[in-house]
Amino acid sequence: MSGATGEPQRHQARWWHPLEDASPEDTLQCDLCPQRCRIRPGNRGICRYRVNQDGVLYTANYGRISSSGFDPIEKKPLFHFRPGSTILSLGTVGCNLGCEFCQNWRISQAEAQTKHLSPEDAAELAGNWVGAGARSIGIAYTYSEPLVWWEWVYDTARLVRDRGLANVLITNGFVETDPLNELLPLVDAVNVDVKAFADDFYRKVCGGRLAPVLRTVELAVAAGVHVEVTTLLVTGLNDSPAELRELAKWLAGLDRRIPLHFSRYYPNYRMSEPPTPAQTLIAARDIAKEYLDYVYVGNAFEVESIDTLCPGCGATVIGRDGYRVNLQGLDDTRCRSCGHEIVPGGTSRDMW
Repeated sequence: MSGATGEPQRHQARWWHPLEDASPEDTLQCDLCPQRCRIRPGNRGICRYRVNQDGVLYTANYGRISSSGFDPIEKKPLFHFRPGSTILSLGTVGCNLGCEFCQNWRISQAEAQTKHLSPEDAAELAGNWVGAGARSIGIAYTYSEPLVWWEWVYDTARLVRDRGLANVLITNGFVETDPLNELLPLVDAVNVDVKAFADDFYRKVCGGRLAPVLRTVELAVAAGVHVEVTTLLVTGLNDSPAELRELAKWLAGLDRRIPLHFSRYYPNYRMSEPPTPAQTLIAARDIAKEYLDYVYVGNAFEVESIDTLCPGCGATVIGRDGYRVNLQGLDDTRCRSCGHEIVPGGTSRDMW
C-alpha cells in the first residue's frame, strides 16, 4: 500500500442533509446510520470520522487502511460462501457503535496508524494477487465497521465487481435503509454481527438498537445476497436460553439454511466478565440446531464445532481443521452421500 500517516484525507460524504430549522450550532444531520448525528461545524459524529466542515459533511477515513491481509474466507467467518478460497481483507478506523466488549477496539474506538489506498489500487491488488496456486476472489471489508466507510466501500466495490470479483461485508448491520439498498447490489456475501436479540442489550452495552440490525439481515436476504450471522456470547448478558431460542427462531423464519456462528467472548476493552463457559456455547448450539440447519461454535478450541454436516443424512460434507478445508464430501453443491443441497440457491464448484 502507498501513502503515509498524518492528517486524514477528507472526501465529501453522501447521506446527510442541512438542518434548516436548527440552531446555528447544528447545521447538518448525518443520514448514514440510525444514530442520525446532528453535527456542529468542526465536530464529528459518533463514528468519529464524519466531519462537519463549514456546513458540509466530509468523511475523514476515505481510503484510510488500518488493517489488511489475505485471509481464508472461513476467517470472516463465512463457511458457505466459496469455502477454501482466499480473499483480500481491508479495514479502516471508526465505528458507529460503542460495544463495551469490542474485540477490535484499537481500530474501532481509538486512533490507529493508517496508510492510504485508492479504490483503483485496492481493486488491482485484489485482482492480481496469487498465492499457493490460488487467486484472491475479491475484497472483504472487515476488521472495523465498513458501513461508516460507505463512500470508499461503494467506490471500491464497483471496481471490484467490474473485474468479476466478489465483495464481502463483515458488518454490525447498523445502517439506514437507503444507503444499504444502494450498496447491496454490489455485495455478494455478508456476515452480520447480531450482538444480541434484545434491544436493552443494544442500548446499554452497544449504544445502538436491535431493530435496524434485524432489518439489515432481512433486506440482504431479500436481495439475494449470501447471508451468515455471528453472535458473540457475552457471559451472563446475551446468552440466556430464551433469548437464543428467539434468535434462532427469527433467523429460521427467514431461511433455516442461513448459517449461525456462536463465538466465545474474552474480556476486552471495557468489559471484564469471564470468558464464555464451554457449556454455554454447547447449549447455544443445541438450541439453535432445533431451528437451523447449520450452527457453528468458534473461538473455543475445546468445543469448536466447525465441520459442515449434511442436514439430510448427517454426513460431513465440508471438513475443517482450523482454516484448512476438505470438500471431499461435497458433489458440486450437494451432499455426496444423499444429494441434499448444501448451498442455498446453488453455486457451481468452479466458482468456489
